[in-house]
Amino acid sequence: MIQAERYSEFYEALLQKNTEYEGVFYVGVRTTGIFCRPTCPARKPKFENCEFFATAQEALLASYRPCQRCQPLSHPNHVPPTVRLLVEAVERQPEKRWKTQDFRELAIDESTARRQFKKRFGMTFVAYARARRMGIALKNIRAGRTVVDTQLSAGYESDSGFRDAFSRIMGAAPSRLNDTRVLKASWLDTPLGPMMAIADEDVLYLLEFVDRRGLEREVERMRQRLKCAIVPGSSAPIESVEQELKLYFVGRLTSFETPLGLLGSPFQRSVWAQLTAIPPGETRSYMAIAAALGRPTAYRAVAQANGANQLAIIIPCHRVINANGELGGYGGGLPRKTWLLEHEKKCRMEIAET
Repeated sequence: MIQAERYSEFYEALLQKNTEYEGVFYVGVRTTGIFCRPTCPARKPKFENCEFFATAQEALLASYRPCQRCQPLSHPNHVPPTVRLLVEAVERQPEKRWKTQDFRELAIDESTARRQFKKRFGMTFVAYARARRMGIALKNIRAGRTVVDTQLSAGYESDSGFRDAFSRIMGAAPSRLNDTRVLKASWLDTPLGPMMAIADEDVLYLLEFVDRRGLEREVERMRQRLKCAIVPGSSAPIESVEQELKLYFVGRLTSFETPLGLLGSPFQRSVWAQLTAIPPGETRSYMAIAAALGRPTAYRAVAQANGANQLAIIIPCHRVINANGELGGYGGGLPRKTWLLEHEKKCRMEIAET
């Protein structure tokens, strides 16, 4: 059940099509009898004609029918058919260099593909296909194939063109690959929006909501710090956290076991350890965490360490609030922070009742 004092907040999010509110609320339109997700592209109703619900089930029970445009009963981040078709096509021929004719053969508009991939992955389809192709090139070079053979198999006739493209995407020239680490990046769907996961074969380094401000800079700093190349793909830690997130969002998991790679100072790591010690459904203030560390005046430094966390939900910075009880900030947006806290409180109560 949604509190009435949040109606104005939700209506503003509806007008702005704010992705941070995906999964946080649904809106029923009294004049049409339909209900939508916050990012619905349809013309917006007047405030007095809106009714807000915490779940799609509540909207259905209130006699609203699902919108045909935003499809609120599908996954919040349902992959458009165009995106799915092209991803499958890339996987069938990952070394292919795409041309206009290739889109025509699939009956896909090239500009539509560019726009939908940009929205979904933060890159155009051509950039996605190029990164996938370069990922295979990297694998071949590390397996011992010559740069020339790899260049040709990746579809580049020009040596300089191949090296420029390789360095631009991977962050390292082909000749330096023996000294370069390789990390995999995947997009994971959650009820609160897509998340990006980055890991090597052993540990997870990053888990963030894709629309987090400054995410690109965050990834670039990580790449430079680890002196690594980042390519589309998956690994054991990514597969592990994907499964754990599914269990978390349905209330069947309270702690994560995926191995983590913590990129922080000793003080930051001590703060993150305190965060993971906060039980689900409970909160702590910055001052309380500083006191627990034996540094009661370091609450500002605690807040900075909290903001530097690169593993959203797993290291639960959403459980930290201001000393006056206000929520404070959250990199994924306050609507998500509110949802996560309410979700954990609800799950804790259900466990206590069983």
